[in-house]
Amino acid sequence: MPEFLTKLRLNNTAAGSSETTAASIIFGTLAIFVTALVVYGAFYGGITALLLRSAFLSAVAAAGLVAIGLRHSRMKIRSIFYLLAIVAVVPGPYLWHSYLDIIMRGAMSTPMDRYVFLGLLVAVLVLVRFSIGWALLVLSTLSLAYAYFGYLIPGKYGHGGYDLARLTSTLLLSTEGFYGVPMGVAVEYIFLFALLGTFLMKIGTGEVFVDIARGLTGRIQGGPGLSAALSSALLGTINGSAVANVVTTGTFTIPLMKRVGYPPALAGAIEAAASSAGQILPPIMGAAAFLMAEIVGVPYSQIAIAALVPGLLYVLALMVSVRLEAGRLNLAADTDGGLKLLWRTLVERGYLLLPLVGLIVLLVSGMTPTRAAVYCLVFGLLISPWRASTRIGPLGLWLVCRDTLSSTLPIVAAVAAAGIVIGVLNLTGMGLMLSSLIVDVGGDSIWAILILTAMASFVLGMGLPTSAAYLLLAVLVAPALTRLGLPAISAHMFIFYFGLVSAITPPVALAAYAAASISGADANATAMESIRLGFVKLLVPFLFVTMPGILMIGSGAEIVLAIIFATVAVTTLTVAFGGWLQRPLTWPERAAFMVATLLIVWPTPVTSVDLITLAARSAGLFVAGFLTLRILRRSPRHQPSPMSLP
Repeated sequence: MPEFLTKLRLNNTAAGSSETTAASIIFGTLAIFVTALVVYGAFYGGITALLLRSAFLSAVAAAGLVAIGLRHSRMKIRSIFYLLAIVAVVPGPYLWHSYLDIIMRGAMSTPMDRYVFLGLLVAVLVLVRFSIGWALLVLSTLSLAYAYFGYLIPGKYGHGGYDLARLTSTLLLSTEGFYGVPMGVAVEYIFLFALLGTFLMKIGTGEVFVDIARGLTGRIQGGPGLSAALSSALLGTINGSAVANVVTTGTFTIPLMKRVGYPPALAGAIEAAASSAGQILPPIMGAAAFLMAEIVGVPYSQIAIAALVPGLLYVLALMVSVRLEAGRLNLAADTDGGLKLLWRTLVERGYLLLPLVGLIVLLVSGMTPTRAAVYCLVFGLLISPWRASTRIGPLGLWLVCRDTLSSTLPIVAAVAAAGIVIGVLNLTGMGLMLSSLIVDVGGDSIWAILILTAMASFVLGMGLPTSAAYLLLAVLVAPALTRLGLPAISAHMFIFYFGLVSAITPPVALAAYAAASISGADANATAMESIRLGFVKLLVPFLFVTMPGILMIGSGAEIVLAIIFATVAVTTLTVAFGGWLQRPLTWPERAAFMVATLLIVWPTPVTSVDLITLAARSAGLFVAGFLTLRILRRSPRHQPSPMSLP
């Protein structure tokens, strides 16, 4: 078999060689079509939303079903998936061909429309089941059942019921179901920025981030853990995927951490917790950030600016946790890291960061994210031939398109399924009723509603990918917060933070499970360690209410004071949870740090000068400072073990 065909073949297949090759070529061809469609739509536009989204979903769903079918050993089962792939292809061309007729009849469905809808529905639900799991499948099915059998439900939560014709009109022939705003975001932003991230990884930008992190932190005690945290956070700025971060940087950082003495579960947990930071760090962040910009109705640059400080606070808390764990375990440093590695990396490969720098400049200058991403792709193509190791040819571009489609498949499936749920909620009015229910239960207390919202977000995030969880929370929960006068960005960032814990929280915990497969540790033990390390970030969303300055909301003084107080609070809380500061902390000391944290984030505006506020924050800062100095002065310093890297 020619070498290029071998490279094009999909992995984890159970079919024969010829069948795998043919299916892989089909998958790659669909990936190129999707890439061309997205890039053309991003740069030139001019394609009606319904048509663009339908063609995108049809191609992605068909490719996904082909890839999933290849994993099954029985030919009959593979044939079913191939047949479903053909069914999934139909809606795109069908809507393109019938578009004018659909407009003329006011999107009233015909029998043929209903057949196409049912075919697409089955294909999407199967894709959701095998690419995501049962949770979103069950939720989608229940929403459809509620829409159809709502007349059987008594009281205000019941309705007259909607037949197949009405569901087809809403979910297939309009931009309120499969092809709603979430799918539009997937077409316009998610796939495009995933393409940019995959391309940058292909030319070696990810390795540059890893070496920069090792250069900055390698010589510090437990440096490999700090390098893992920092490199994964940096890498997340270009791909926004926790799992992608784990399987790329983790293959290097996890063995490195284990070599200097990190337990396998802790090494995997550090990588998983750090990788989840990619979803909250600008400039690219994750898919949910683009969804937020569209739903809130603000430029993406505003979302990125608002997310900057909270994202950095999370990275700070994680790195403090890792440093404390390294001290507790008395670990060694990375003898191969340090400033020499940093300098060599910047001199030899620093040019690979230029596309990312260009992206930031273009976004700040006011260019739309889509055009900025296209320009940065072109710029990356122009600089990649600078060295032979970063040069990328036609086959490499084919693989970039293929890998991008593979990585975005679960997101697109989640978005399509979430479109069903959101379409039904809007059709039946259930979304507004659930939001009112939260307000009724919480009363007029914003803290009660915040806690209820956090609990709902946390539970929903445990069973769904971040994008799907955020979409549903934005419809069900966010209106309850905005009704209390909370700024829209604050409300949506709040639910966004609690929704993204799914990456490290069982039963999903995909990032933790991926890290466990590399470290060799128990998957659930890795997930629990990840939660422990990343738990402090659950404090940060509550600061969006008391200290909106960390979202860049308010005056300059409010922003500066909010950042200072939040930084100190996050650090002290991390120390309290870590239970180590040059020596093991006693429970009274840990409790004192927790109390100091609560006093520092006293729930009044940061510029308040009333006596109680001043007394509370002053007491918190004093207790934190006094304890820290007392412990550091009276504690013997642990010397790192003489362990070094081979």
